[in-house]
Amino acid sequence: MSGHYRLGRYIALDFWRNLRNIGNSFFVIVLPTALFLFFGTTMDWSDNPVGEGNVSAWTMIAIASYGAAMATTSMAGAAALEIQQGWGRQLALTAMPHGAFVVAKSVVAVGIAVLPVVVLNVVGILTVADMPPGVWLATAALTVLGSLPFALYGLAIGLSFRSDAAVGAATGLLVIFSFLGNAFMPLDGVLLDIGRFTPMYGVVALARYPLTDGDLISMGAMGETDPLWAVLANVLAWTIIFGTACLLLQRRRTARR
Repeated sequence: MSGHYRLGRYIALDFWRNLRNIGNSFFVIVLPTALFLFFGTTMDWSDNPVGEGNVSAWTMIAIASYGAAMATTSMAGAAALEIQQGWGRQLALTAMPHGAFVVAKSVVAVGIAVLPVVVLNVVGILTVADMPPGVWLATAALTVLGSLPFALYGLAIGLSFRSDAAVGAATGLLVIFSFLGNAFMPLDGVLLDIGRFTPMYGVVALARYPLTDGDLISMGAMGETDPLWAVLANVLAWTIIFGTACLLLQRRRTARR
């Protein structure tokens, strides 16, 4: 059996295993879809114009970002726990090298992150969300891309604590990050000022950028715009923070051996 076949089979089996996990699928796919159906399609203002589309599309993008970040966080955190709990040593006894395990988990994490984006965009198309096709594709791609820093976030949590509860707490914390990230409702005033420095703000704003060109729709922020450089700076800064935390935690774990 070739190495590529083994890797592909492992990816397929692991993807299916995670998809069959009812709790994981609920929080990654079902919950974001339910949130969008409630907040993005039933409100009186859902079809009000925003940028190149409407409020429903604006809401859909943010909730998809939340679902994708939830997916990469939980997948990376679980992978880190598996390694810490000895799964890496078990793999060393097989023909699959450690590097292939990392590649497989990365592919599965991105694959799981794509699911809520695809599902929410399909639901958006079938309901009241409206955007030009090019904007639709751009926002979907940026939503998936924006979830990648949260793989580092989940990995850092998994390296910090040898507990499934820690990863659960990390995904739970994403709800707060998403609220402060202007995902669930438009923020203004002090909350908006604070939110601009939180991890989800940059990825949500980046995913929405093709739709809004950075314009904010909050009642208290009429006329305000997030420049693209500020949005990218937020994403880059938190990627560096999460990546540095992973590096330091891995070094500490290695030093203890």
